[in-house]
Amino acid sequence: MSGHSKWHSIKHKKAATDSKRGRLFTRLIKEMTAAARMGGGDPDANPRLRLAIATAKAGNMPAENIKRAVMRGTGELPGVSYEDVNYEGYGPGGVAVFIQALTDNRNRTVAELRHIFSKNGGNLGETGCVGWMFDRKGYFVIEKSATDEEKLLEAALTAGADDMREDGDNFEILTSPENFEAVRAALESDNIPTVAAEVSMMPQNYVKLEGKSAQTMLKLMEALEDHEDIQNVWSNFDIDESEMNGG
Repeated sequence: MSGHSKWHSIKHKKAATDSKRGRLFTRLIKEMTAAARMGGGDPDANPRLRLAIATAKAGNMPAENIKRAVMRGTGELPGVSYEDVNYEGYGPGGVAVFIQALTDNRNRTVAELRHIFSKNGGNLGETGCVGWMFDRKGYFVIEKSATDEEKLLEAALTAGADDMREDGDNFEILTSPENFEAVRAALESDNIPTVAAEVSMMPQNYVKLEGKSAQTMLKLMEALEDHEDIQNVWSNFDIDESEMNGG
C-alpha cells in the first residue's frame, strides 16, 4: 500500500471546497501560461499545454479563463513570466520529498519552502539529494467504485500502460511518459473518471510512517500543496489509510 493513491483521493475530495478549488485554478492558470510560453499556444503541438487544458476542463474551469491563460503565455495578453524549478528535501523519518514549482521569484520561494520544511519536521536539501529515488512515469488513480476492473485493465493495457495495481479503494495505472497521453485518451473515451492523471515522479521504494511522524508528514504535505508556487509534490511515504483519514 503506497498511500499515494489514497493521498490523491483525499486531495480530490478536499478540492471540492471553494478555497481549494480557487487554489487549483490558480495553479492550473500558471501551468497553462508557462506551457504556452515554452511550447506555443497550440495544444495539438504542445503536450504539456494539452494536459494542462484537459485538467482545467476536468475541474470545470470556464473556457474564458483557459483562453486568457494561454494568451498570457503566448504574449497576446500581458502576464508574469514564470520559470520551472525543482526542489528536493526530507520529511519526518527521512522521507524523500520532490517538488515541482513555477515561480517568478526564486529567492522568495526557496526561503518560504525552507520555513515550511523546518516548521513541519523536515528540511530542504540540495539539488539531487533525493531525485535519484524517483522514476518519471505517467500515473493515474481511479476509484474502484467508478469502474469495472476488467474494462479498466483492457482499456489501459491496449493503450500502452505498463502496470495496473490495487491500492486500498483505488486502482493505480502506471505508464511511460511517452504513453501517458494515449492512456488518458483511452480512459476518457471509455468514460472512466480519474482522481489523478499526471506525469509523476514515482518512488522506487517507500518509507513506512506511523503515529506522530505520519501526522507530521501529512501536515508537511498539506502545507506544501497549499503554497501558491508549488505545482506538484511527490514523496515516498507509506501511511495506512486509517491514519490518513484520521489526519
